[in-house]
Amino acid sequence: MLDNLDVISEIDISNMLDDLVKYPDHIKSALEIAEKANIPRILKIDNVIITGMGASAISGDIVRSLFRDKIDVPIVINRDYDLPKWAKKDTLTIFVSYSGNTEETLSSFKIASQKKCKVICISSGGKLQEMCEKRGIIHIKIPSGFQPRAATMFILFPIIVILKRLGLIKNDIKSDIDETIQIAQDFVDNNKKSVSKDSNLSKQLAEKIYGTIPQIYGWGIYPSIATRWRHQFNENSKIVARADVVSECNHNDIVGWSSNPEATKNFSCILFRDRDDESLYIQTRLDFMKKLFNDTTANVIEVNVKGKSKLAKMMYLMYLGDFSSCYLAILRKIDPSPVDVIMELKKRLAEL
Repeated sequence: MLDNLDVISEIDISNMLDDLVKYPDHIKSALEIAEKANIPRILKIDNVIITGMGASAISGDIVRSLFRDKIDVPIVINRDYDLPKWAKKDTLTIFVSYSGNTEETLSSFKIASQKKCKVICISSGGKLQEMCEKRGIIHIKIPSGFQPRAATMFILFPIIVILKRLGLIKNDIKSDIDETIQIAQDFVDNNKKSVSKDSNLSKQLAEKIYGTIPQIYGWGIYPSIATRWRHQFNENSKIVARADVVSECNHNDIVGWSSNPEATKNFSCILFRDRDDESLYIQTRLDFMKKLFNDTTANVIEVNVKGKSKLAKMMYLMYLGDFSSCYLAILRKIDPSPVDVIMELKKRLAEL
């Protein structure tokens, strides 16, 4: 089925897979948009809050993981209607909503304005842009017309540019971005729908996971990518998926896998591997988990990263999850784009 382009076209009615192959161009366009933005010089920033939901918030998670050992001030990802009490005038608040109409983001934006926080916003338009224009707040407008989860590059890279322009990222990241664009292009060339299953890692992964519940494990810089995989399996494949973090999960989660065979046999456990960056402790933990899961689950899948820089590695893994989740949707004969139950909930909330 995955090598039949006619079948794929019949199922992927909204052309999600065609949007994914544009990732390299999305990165380039996002960088151009962000570089043209009139980002003001800010002399004092005590902390950073990135507010968003779903695909918007995951970009914040990725940035926090990526620059955890590079940025001198704390970065907090906010997924609430309000802000932490400690947010103040020297707090940089970045509000992200692809549609510009996410109610949690709009609510916390108003609070940031009241607290006189330093505010920068990113959206494709909507109420967020309108409120920025009324208040004279910097707004970076990104292209509309995509599913929010397919527009991640337009959110992630402007956040990186903002932090770089404001001096919070002090190291040179140009070479990392250049490598990431090349990794993205290589990935697309090897995983687009016209590439046969024999040579297409994303199709192979989808077939291994098909009929099971994916449980994804991240560690180090990769927990945010594990969360992204979960979200993509939820929204694209329309299945239940779970994500957890090593080594925290070794203090609780592994006990469940050792003594619950009737449930665990329904899972595919996915371990991210980065042989160049695994400490002896992490390597030992992952090897132990692999053996445990081999004895108790339907599948154990080790996914090896590609790339040299942290950014390139993270994006490679993200792309693999995005493409695999769409191919899994094809196997399930479900259009990956619609998220009807989310729209139903939003409609219900709008009536309140």
